[in-house]
Amino acid sequence: MAGWLRRIRGAIGMGLVWAGGWAAVGLAIGVASVLVPGLPWDRFFEVFDAPLPALGVPGFFGGVLFSVVLGVAGRRRRFDQLSLPRFAAWGALGGVLLALLPAALVAVGLATLGSPEVTVWQLTVPIIAPLALLSSASAAAALTLARRAERRELAAGDAAVAALDETDADHRLG
Repeated sequence: MAGWLRRIRGAIGMGLVWAGGWAAVGLAIGVASVLVPGLPWDRFFEVFDAPLPALGVPGFFGGVLFSVVLGVAGRRRRFDQLSLPRFAAWGALGGVLLALLPAALVAVGLATLGSPEVTVWQLTVPIIAPLALLSSASAAAALTLARRAERRELAAGDAAVAALDETDADHRLG
């Protein structure tokens, strides 16, 4: 049971980190759209009609979905055993699953479309590429940060061992 709780906590943590990053990306895209009109993101924001920091909401769910993909695909592997391209590909897969989530909700009757002339694919197709790209970049950033933290932790452990060795040598000499 404790293993499941740890995984759920990790998935929520990943979702929160991704939400913060995606909200910042949404703000940056908004600033860029004002400064340079006609960017390719315009079609995405026609579908995702929300304030730009609200991009953090799909970011949260993308992080959670990526955690599920990582739990299945990267099972029993340490961060140093995972390649960055593979990790990014798993992130892209999580983004595609995130893009398909609204279609799945409509299919099972938990959501409806705004108007009858709009199909679910007209809403899904424009968001697949941006969500896959953001998820891929987020996964690559997550692996890079995890490796950096792991190296710092190892370096701190090495420093602690060296300090203990010096203390032990001092006691033997004294």
